[in-house]
Amino acid sequence: MKEEPKKLIEIKNVTAGYGNNIVLRDVSLSIYSNDFIGIIGPNGGGKTTLIKLLVGQLKPLSGNIVFHTKGNGSLIGYLPQASQIDKNFPISVMEVILSGLLEKKGIFGNYSRNQKSAAVELMKQVGIDHLKNKSIGQLSGGQLQRVLLCRALISEPQVLILDEPNTYVDNKFEGELYEMLRKLNDRMAIVMVSHDLGTITSYVKTIACVNGTLFYHQSNQITNEQLASYNCPIQIIAHGPVPHTVLVDHDNQHTHNHQH
Repeated sequence: MKEEPKKLIEIKNVTAGYGNNIVLRDVSLSIYSNDFIGIIGPNGGGKTTLIKLLVGQLKPLSGNIVFHTKGNGSLIGYLPQASQIDKNFPISVMEVILSGLLEKKGIFGNYSRNQKSAAVELMKQVGIDHLKNKSIGQLSGGQLQRVLLCRALISEPQVLILDEPNTYVDNKFEGELYEMLRKLNDRMAIVMVSHDLGTITSYVKTIACVNGTLFYHQSNQITNEQLASYNCPIQIIAHGPVPHTVLVDHDNQHTHNHQH
C-alpha cells in the first residue's frame, strides 16, 4: 500500500519583500511529499522571492512558513540558476557536489568514503563522472547544470527545488533532466520554476501562478482563460517556444490553498 502523502512545507498567509518593496502578498501553499509543482509567472512577479522563502534565504514580513522534517535526509535540495555560480572560484566538480553535504561532514571536517562514492554514483547518472577532478571554470553551462543537480541531490532531500533548470541546459540534457525528475518524484517532492509552460505541463502535476500573490491550480492542464483569471500574464502557445504575452490585468486577488 502506498503511504499517504505527508505535508513537508506549509506557507501560511505570507507577505514578503525587501525593505518597503512588497513583492508577494498573502501567499498560502502546502507542499506534500508526492507533489511535482510547476511555478510560473511573469518576470518580477515574485517567483524568485518565493524560492528564497522556501530555501530560507528570506524571512516573511508577515505570516509564517512551517517546515516538517522527517527521517535522516535533509528537507531541501536546491538547484540555483547556473548564472548565480562564480565559475572563477577554484573548486573541483567533486568538491562542489560534496558541498551539498556541509551539515553532514565528519568530525574532522572530512567527507566519508560512502559520501564520496554517493557523489560518484550521482555523477555517473548524469554522465559527468569523467569530470570529477575538473575545475568548475572549465565546464560548459550544461555540464555545470549537471554538477549543480548532483549537489542538490547528494543530501537525499525530501523537497527538490529547481530555479529555471532549462535556462542553461543543452537540448539533449533537457529531456534527460525531465525524465530523471519524473523518477525522482517517486521519492521526493519537486518544485520547479519555469518560464516554459508548454514544456513543463507534460511533467508537472500541478501549477502555481505567481504574480504578486499565488494562485494554485490543481492540475497540469491549464487554459489561457484560467491564466487570465489568475492574473498570470503568460499565454500558452502550443507550437514552438513559449513566449510571454502580456494579457489584460485583472484586479481579483485570491489565494488558493493546496488541498489533497
